[in-house]
Amino acid sequence: MELRHLKYFLAVAEELNFTKASEKLFISQPPLSRQIIELEEELQAKLFIRNNKKVELTEAGKYFEKEVKTLFQNLERISLKTKKIAENVSGEFRIAYISSIYSAVISDLIKHLKIQFPYVNFKLFEVSTTKQIDALEQGKIEMGIIRSPIKSPKIKSHLWFQDGFSIVFNKNNIQLKSEKEILNLKEETFVFFNKDYAPHYHEVLLELCAFYGFTPKIIHEANNINSIVQLVKNGLGISIVPSNIAKNNQDPEIGFIELKKVNLRTDVSIITSKEDESEITKAAVNFLLNKSGLR
Repeated sequence: MELRHLKYFLAVAEELNFTKASEKLFISQPPLSRQIIELEEELQAKLFIRNNKKVELTEAGKYFEKEVKTLFQNLERISLKTKKIAENVSGEFRIAYISSIYSAVISDLIKHLKIQFPYVNFKLFEVSTTKQIDALEQGKIEMGIIRSPIKSPKIKSHLWFQDGFSIVFNKNNIQLKSEKEILNLKEETFVFFNKDYAPHYHEVLLELCAFYGFTPKIIHEANNINSIVQLVKNGLGISIVPSNIAKNNQDPEIGFIELKKVNLRTDVSIITSKEDESEITKAAVNFLLNKSGLR
């Protein structure tokens, strides 16, 4: 069995059409059909059901497709890591972060790493937690900063700090002086993170509102914490955001009230690959863990 057999198989599995698959692979259809037959004979398993109208994967074919995709992902990861080892401490180092934790600490991290590794091109990406986990598993980033929980056997997690929550509101529209007045907000409209973008975080916000005795009227949703704060500033509602946002926001129109009564916090974690033992990764993680930063 050769890699080309697997590539040809994936092309047919994705297209479910031999003509389209052959066009995609820039080969004629007869050689493609022969390669698939050779593969099936070697595996002693029928991978496709073929008739005049359509091509379908058999149950064995569906299983094989899933495993072959994983195999190619691992090959890509191995290739990237091999290249990185060969480059030693040159090349790229990609760091992803969620919008709700960006601060001067991350800028300080890049400056610190550039001094230690001057030949490395450091890149920052604002990416959701779910996409960061996928990217790290596939070797597309070297480090991520997320809000836990995380469930992946391929990833190592380091707790950076725990964050509380605060109500954020426009001072010109709403008069709010203390946490005791939170229930007065039950008739207000809310701006929340999109449920599909950050499902765990969305659920936490609903739990917070339930604790204070009301269900929020969610009118607007956004995928970026800065967009949420801007919508609040524009008078389109109020929101609940991580408390560290208040430390980085000096806008006189925006007010924050920390929710201290409820014992609910989120873990902000640094994630790396379990297989990554590079000096750059160790230096980056140690810098953040030793920095008080947002804590």
